[in-house]
Amino acid sequence: MQNRFGKQGKAIVIGAGIGGLCTAIALEQIGWEAVIYERARELKGIGAGIVLAANAMKALDRLGAGERVRALGAPVRTAEIRDWTGRLLVRLPAREQAQRCGADSYMIHRADLQQALLGCIRKESICLGHSFSRFETEENGVRAFFENGEAACGDVLIGADGIHSNVRKQLFGEELLRYSGYTAVRGIAVYRNERYPVETGGGFEAWGKGVRFGFSHIGHGRIHWFAAINAPEGAEKRFAGNKEDLLKRFEGWYEPIREVIAATDVSAMLWNDIYDRKPLKSWSAGRVTLAGDAAHPMLPNLGQGAGQGMEDALVLARCLSLSKYRENAANSAENAVTASGIEAACQRYELLRLKRTKAIVRGSRMIGRIVQLENPLALAVRNLAMRMIPARLQSKRLDWIVGHEV
Repeated sequence: MQNRFGKQGKAIVIGAGIGGLCTAIALEQIGWEAVIYERARELKGIGAGIVLAANAMKALDRLGAGERVRALGAPVRTAEIRDWTGRLLVRLPAREQAQRCGADSYMIHRADLQQALLGCIRKESICLGHSFSRFETEENGVRAFFENGEAACGDVLIGADGIHSNVRKQLFGEELLRYSGYTAVRGIAVYRNERYPVETGGGFEAWGKGVRFGFSHIGHGRIHWFAAINAPEGAEKRFAGNKEDLLKRFEGWYEPIREVIAATDVSAMLWNDIYDRKPLKSWSAGRVTLAGDAAHPMLPNLGQGAGQGMEDALVLARCLSLSKYRENAANSAENAVTASGIEAACQRYELLRLKRTKAIVRGSRMIGRIVQLENPLALAVRNLAMRMIPARLQSKRLDWIVGHEV
C-alpha cells in the first residue's frame, strides 16, 4: 500500500550531518521517501578525525557504507594510554576486542565518512540552503517551514540538526548547554618520524594535569590529534589560532606531541569548547522526533557520538516499517501511514533508544571527569589503577557499548 506521497511514507529530515544522512539512507532502504533539508549552501568536507567503534561499523554495513569506510579509513590496531612523560599506563587489546565484538573499530577523517554516506543517497534527496524555522502538525501530516519562505510536507519530521537543534527547541523549549569544563583543539597533519613509528591504525592518549592529548594514525599518511585542556567556558575564543600557546602547554611532554602540532597548519585546526545536554525524558511529540546529537548530544570521551546516531537511524526506520504493517489492515490505501501509526512508531523508537543513549551520555561525562583530573593525589591513584587493572578487563568494560548491534 502507498500513501499520498507515492511511497510507503515521506520523511522530512532536518540536517545533513552524519545523523541526518544515516536516517535518510535507512528510511530509503524501507521504501520511504526521505528528503534532507540543510541550512548550508554546500556540503563541505570539514572536521577532523572520528572514531567508529565496532557497533558503528556494523551499523554502517547495514546502511551500505561499511566497505567504503574501510577503504578510506584505518582499523584501530594499537590503543595505548600513557602519562604526560610517555610512561605506558595500559595497552588495550584492540584486536581481541574486535574479535569479541564482531568487527574492527576504525579511524577516519570526518569528510571521508561524509563522502561514503553521500554515496549511498540520491543527490536529489538533499535540499541545501534551507534553514529550518518551525513546524506545524496537521491532520494527515506535518509541515516544515524554512527561512527562505519555502515549506515541505511529510508524514514524519525528524530533527537531526545537531546539539543546537531548532527542532528540539520547538519541541521542548529553551535548554542550557552543559559545559564540560574543557576546551578542545583538533587537527589533521601529514606526519612521519622514524623515531616515533606508529603503524596505520595505531594511536595513544597521553594524560597530564587537567590536560590530555590524543594521537591516531587514520591512514593515507595522516595523523588525527586532539588536545583537551581544562579552562573556563569561553576559552575557545581566547585560544583559537594561537598555535604557539598550544605548543608551550605541551612543553616537556612525550614526543611526538609537539612535533605533530608543529606539523599542522593553523587552518587545519579546530578550536571548540565542549558541551553536552542533560538527557531528555522523551524525544518525540506526535509526528515529530529527534535523532543523533539533536536527541542525545554527548561528550566525545567514549567515541560514540556518530555511532549512536547511526543506531538511531536503523532503529527508527525499523519502527516506522513495522508501524505500516500494524496499521494497514484498518486503513485505506490512500492513507496507509496514519497518525496513530507514526506516533506509535516514534514512541517505540525512543523506548528502544532512551536507556542506552542516556547511559552513554552519563558515562561520557564520568570518563571526562577522570581523564581531566587536576589533583596530584587523584592523578597518582588513577594512573596506578590504570597500570594495575588488567588491560583485558578494562577493555571488556566497554563491550556493552562497542559490541552492541541493532
